[in-house]
Amino acid sequence: MIRTIVTGTDTDVGKTVFAAGLSQALKASYWKPAQAGLDGETDSQAVARLAPEARVLPEAYRLNTPCSPHEAARVDGVAIDDAALSLPQVDGPLVVEGAGGVLVPYREDLLAADLFAKWNLPAIVVARTALGTISHTLLSIEALRARDIAVTGVAFMGDAEPVAEGAITRIGQVAHLGRLPRLDPLDAGTLAAAFAANIRMDLLA
Repeated sequence: MIRTIVTGTDTDVGKTVFAAGLSQALKASYWKPAQAGLDGETDSQAVARLAPEARVLPEAYRLNTPCSPHEAARVDGVAIDDAALSLPQVDGPLVVEGAGGVLVPYREDLLAADLFAKWNLPAIVVARTALGTISHTLLSIEALRARDIAVTGVAFMGDAEPVAEGAITRIGQVAHLGRLPRLDPLDAGTLAAAFAANIRMDLLA
C-alpha cells in the first residue's frame, strides 16, 4: 500500500498536478495540510476536479495569504499546532502534498522537511525541467536525506530535458519516475492518460 509525500523544488512546479494524477491512479486519499491562498481554485479543489476517484480530505489550515504557511498564519492570526498536522488516519493509499519546496516553514521552528520526518513517509520530489532544475532538485534531495527521509524518486514536469534529467538521477542517485508533458487541455481525462503513459508506477511500490 502506497503512502507518500509529494513535495517539490519550489512552488508552481506541478506538484498538485502530479499529486492529482497519482491520487487518481491509486484511488487514494489526498491531503494538503496547509493551503495558503484561497483566491481562485485551491490545490484540494484542483485535485478533486482532476482526480474524481480520489478522496480529498479537508485541509488542517486554510490561510488567506498566498505565501509561506508560517507567514500566512501570522497574517491571519492563526497558530499552527503540531496535533493538527498529524497524518490523517485513513484506509488505503494516502498522498500528502506539501506546501512549496522542501524547506518552506510551517512555523518559525518547523520546516516542511522536519514535518515530513515526523510523518516517517517516503517522498517523491516533483521538479521542473526548466533552467536551474539540477541544483534545485539536488538540494531538495540532500535536505530530505539529511533528515533520513527516503526519496522514492523524482518526477519531472514539462518538456523533455534529457541532460538535466540524467544529471539529477545520476548525481542524486535517485530513480527517474517519469515526466509529465504540458497538457492542454488539462482535465481528468488527459491527466489520467498522460500519467498512465509516462509515470513509472512500478517504481512506487
